[in-house]
Amino acid sequence: MSRYYGNFWHLILSRAKNDSAKAESARSSANKNKIPTFEEFLLKRDYIGAKTVLQFSKDYDEVDSLKKRLWLAFCNFHTGDYKAALELYENILKEDEKNQTLKLNIGVCMFYLGRYEEAQRYIHELSESPLKIRLLFHLSHKLGDEERLMELYGSLRDVIEDQLCLAGMHYLTAHYQEAIDIYKRVLLDNKDMLAINVYVSLCYYKLDYYDMSQEILDLYLTQHPDSTIAINLRACNKFRLDNGRIAEHDIKGMIDNGTFGADLIKHNLVVFRNGAGALQVLPQLVDIVPEARLNLAIHYLHRNDMREAYELLKDIQPTVPHEYVLKGVVYAALGQEMGSKDYIKQAQQCLHLVGSSASECDTIRGRLSIASAFFLYEQFEEVLVYLNTIKSFFSNDDTFNFNYAQAKAATGYYKEAEELLSQITDISIRTDSTYAVVLAKCHIHAGHAADAWDIFLSRNTAPDAFSLLQLIANESYRAGEFWIAAKAFDMLEKLDPNPEFWEGKRGACIGALQAFIMERHVGAPPGGVGEIISLLRDSNSSQADTILRIIRKYASTLK
Repeated sequence: MSRYYGNFWHLILSRAKNDSAKAESARSSANKNKIPTFEEFLLKRDYIGAKTVLQFSKDYDEVDSLKKRLWLAFCNFHTGDYKAALELYENILKEDEKNQTLKLNIGVCMFYLGRYEEAQRYIHELSESPLKIRLLFHLSHKLGDEERLMELYGSLRDVIEDQLCLAGMHYLTAHYQEAIDIYKRVLLDNKDMLAINVYVSLCYYKLDYYDMSQEILDLYLTQHPDSTIAINLRACNKFRLDNGRIAEHDIKGMIDNGTFGADLIKHNLVVFRNGAGALQVLPQLVDIVPEARLNLAIHYLHRNDMREAYELLKDIQPTVPHEYVLKGVVYAALGQEMGSKDYIKQAQQCLHLVGSSASECDTIRGRLSIASAFFLYEQFEEVLVYLNTIKSFFSNDDTFNFNYAQAKAATGYYKEAEELLSQITDISIRTDSTYAVVLAKCHIHAGHAADAWDIFLSRNTAPDAFSLLQLIANESYRAGEFWIAAKAFDMLEKLDPNPEFWEGKRGACIGALQAFIMERHVGAPPGGVGEIISLLRDSNSSQADTILRIIRKYASTLK
């Protein structure tokens, strides 16, 4: 905000100073339950209390109406009620239409309300000022005007306000280390600016240095233990370092006290509770808390509602890595669901961009992203190159192990893939058709073809049963597991009298007979030749009778 309130603010401070001796004496004998003054509320940063006293206390009835309304707008702004602040400023402006500072304040309110184009038009004709330049700088970023952004960057001065503005821009564009460097330079000469520690802490949080983030945040919380923003950030650190239950304990008591940041706290409680209440809370916050839209899309992803997730993100132009990742994941999921090559291509571009960027290529997120892009390219050897470097971080993560196993299976590491798949406990994955197909293939090539047959028997009423049976038949044949292949082709022949299935069954039966004769464990029927004869009896092909005669003749020599 601007310095429009400067004179009134100095009036409050001087009044407090001149009356300090009397006030000290009065305080010692006053009732402890006495309501604080407007000034006291303001100094404690309790803007709701300050606003309430200003509106309803008779002590301020004689305060100039203009000053009172300006302070009410100030309090509304600082409690996050930008709409109410804007209305007050607009009404005041009717009495002083040439007041440039008021117009700048209106522009700031519009900015916080997300009315970026309107704010830019509104302040365009105002005379140049440091605040106008800072506001235009951030508006250019919000409107994606990179040329104007760089032009205004050159206008920023080496003063605290402008440097903090630049640090904020670095933060918004995910250049967290650059923001930290600026904040630390400012703090070096202004150690009393404790709030900057909160910004530094937030940057370290974004860099996943949660312990360091909390250590720096404590410097501020020691002096201001009631800070909503700092308490909320502490809870987020605890969520990352411990769990949602511990994090929730820090903030759940703040949600109903009308404090600034209540919407952010409601949002974070949903996150801490692993999405519980998401559909009741997040839709109302989509245009208020930026992360609400992203987390609501994630919630829809978890519910396999890809289209709702897509609708939330389709008009979002990603600017930071996690936005690119989420949009890539949504496009990949929807592309696979719809069989759309265009969506898959867009997913590849988003994920590859993050994974190959200088800032992300060596992070866990970056390596997951590039691995996902190569997965979509079906370049599974490359997938393993990246997943192998981060597997220790996801040893108990079912989703990671599922994708890791698919890449292993696609590159011929069947035993390792089989072990990974067997470790998965998530029922939604274990009942997925892809899981059944990949596990069956791994069983077959790892020498456990009978287990693959058991998978089919457990899913023989599922919609994908026929395609699973085809896979088992063909993969077993290729692996020399002729007896399982024979049973699978026999079942296929009964379901569909396709000549190809008879040919597969014929070859598998001959292979099983050969394995039995050679006394090989792999491929032979466990019950002997009689089992092969039983399968061939059920065939309608004339060739079956010829094969049966040969087998029976051979069997007679065994007696």
